[in-house]
Amino acid sequence: KFSHLGRNMTLQRMQRLNRLPEETHIKGFRVMRESDVPKAFALLTQYLKKFDLAPIFTQEEFEYLCQNRSNIVSSFVVEQEDGEITDFISYYHLSSTIMNHQQYNTLNACYMYYHAASRTPLPDLVNDCLIHAHNNDFDVFNALDLMDNKEFLEKLKFGVGDGNLQYYIYNWRCSQMNPEKVALLLQ
Repeated sequence: KFSHLGRNMTLQRMQRLNRLPEETHIKGFRVMRESDVPKAFALLTQYLKKFDLAPIFTQEEFEYLCQNRSNIVSSFVVEQEDGEITDFISYYHLSSTIMNHQQYNTLNACYMYYHAASRTPLPDLVNDCLIHAHNNDFDVFNALDLMDNKEFLEKLKFGVGDGNLQYYIYNWRCSQMNPEKVALLLQ
């Protein structure tokens, strides 16, 4: 279940309360280019070091996983006026088929993927990502409570899901970890 109307909530009121602006707000927020890959990779690599469970990517793996590809991944950076790339954010696309509905047959969903915010507050970065996803006809934007995501989940009105994510690390013995210490995302 992605979302529902609560008691005493109309669809029109819910849409009004959750309406996004049409334009992004962060100066320099743009789609990541191939030439940005080394800088975005360096940002993410540094950011992931603070977590207890995180992947260690090569630049080639990062490029394969995070380079913009239609219907697969959307990635963005924030470029300062001097050309410095200071922030990176991405989401992956995972649409679902809607069964037995006369009007709709696909739910266009996307999922928060990797990010690294060094100058821009994470809630602002995610908000611009939400605007971009909405402007590209996504119906749902999902985010897990991993990494530093709790910084924006409530502020940006993400609803609490009804699932519980568990990782099984084959042949590894490790203690239980809180979600904010995990940076391993599975597609």
